[in-house]
Amino acid sequence: MSLGDKISNKAGELGGKAKETAGAATGDEQLKAEGQADQAKAGLKGAVENVKDAAKDLFKN
Repeated sequence: MSLGDKISNKAGELGGKAKETAGAATGDEQLKAEGQADQAKAGLKGAVENVKDAAKDLFKN
């Protein structure tokens, strides 16, 4: 995973956490759910990138 991908995924995760927190603080369930979805999306992207990296390492030889 490139550094840019890592930064992008972390930004998505942190943005999602901020949305979730803001939604919880204001009672906005839709915003809270969007934040949770953003975090899940960032986590999934990170997992896919990790699998790609592992596959590259496996087939490197």
